[in-house]
Amino acid sequence: MFNKVLRENNIVAALLTIIRVYLGYTWFMAGIHKLTGPGFDANGYLQGAVGKASGEHPAVQGWWAAFLDTVAIPNSGLFTFLVMWGEILVGAALILGIFTTFAALMGITMNFAFLLSGTTSTNPQMVILTIFILVAGYNAGKYGLDRYAIPFLRKSVDKKIHHKTAEAYR
Repeated sequence: MFNKVLRENNIVAALLTIIRVYLGYTWFMAGIHKLTGPGFDANGYLQGAVGKASGEHPAVQGWWAAFLDTVAIPNSGLFTFLVMWGEILVGAALILGIFTTFAALMGITMNFAFLLSGTTSTNPQMVILTIFILVAGYNAGKYGLDRYAIPFLRKSVDKKIHHKTAEAYR
């Protein structure tokens, strides 16, 4: 029952819009700060996360530290770019309500990457709020550009599928 209300109720859609815009603003401003601030570079953050993997009670698990050490740190320039622009794009998409579910999924992926790297900050609350958006699906973007984009995309995809099916039977 809760799932049905979350996915179909108009009042819930309005509440989800507030949550969505809040999350979008948070992501967008974090990315803008990195873009316009004094030279954001993820390398220091990544090195610090690997450093948190040792000791009696490590904040970072060994397998994650190994990933950071072997994949992320050697490619820190790429990760700097991905984090900065990922935050901006996720934020803009959530604010506008366009491709909301995908944007929320990418946002929660970044939240978990930050959490796995030993940074708590606002990540837990963002994860909880994002779960509501993900479960709500289309209803979270109902009062946004998804209201127009999703039906258009569905119609376009259906047209292509029906066209290819009709060609297959000729």
